[in-house]
Amino acid sequence: MKIHLNGKRIEVAAPPMKRLLDVLREDCGLTGTKEGCGEGECGACTVLLDGEPVNSCLVPFAQVRRARVVTIEGLTGSRRLQEAFVTEGGAQCGICTPGMVLAAAVLPKKASLKEIRVGLAGNLCRCTGYEGIYRAIKKSARFYVRRSTLKTKRLSRRKTR
Repeated sequence: MKIHLNGKRIEVAAPPMKRLLDVLREDCGLTGTKEGCGEGECGACTVLLDGEPVNSCLVPFAQVRRARVVTIEGLTGSRRLQEAFVTEGGAQCGICTPGMVLAAAVLPKKASLKEIRVGLAGNLCRCTGYEGIYRAIKKSARFYVRRSTLKTKRLSRRKTR
C-alpha cells in the first residue's frame, strides 16, 4: 500500500490490520515512535495523522491509506521545542518524549497552561511529573511547525483515541 509518510510517498507491504505503530517501527525502520501500554492509554506512540495526534497502537495500517502520517523523525520546524524538552527537564527516560513533542507541536503558538494541559491529556509521563514538560512548551512558544507538513483534513482527536 502506498502511504504518505513524513512528507514522502512510499510503498509499504504490510498486512492491513497490523498496527500502525508496528508498521512504522518494523517495516519502515522508524523507531522514534515508542510503545508504552499498547492499549491507547499512555500516548507514547503518538503520531500525527492528517495533522492530528493519534495513538498509533490503535490505528490499523489500512486506515492510513490516503492520509498523511508524521512521526517524530519527520517533524519539521520543532527544533526549539525539542531542545526545550532537554533544557527544561521535560525529557528523562525518553519513552514519552516523542509523543509529547508531537502532541505539543500542534498546540496554538502561544498556548495557555490550560490549553497545554488539555492538549497533552492523552500523554502520560512516569518520570518527570509534568512541570518540566509544561515549561519546555511555554519556553518554546515561538517555535514553528511547518504547517505544510501537517496541513490536510482535520480529524477529531476523540474519534481516534
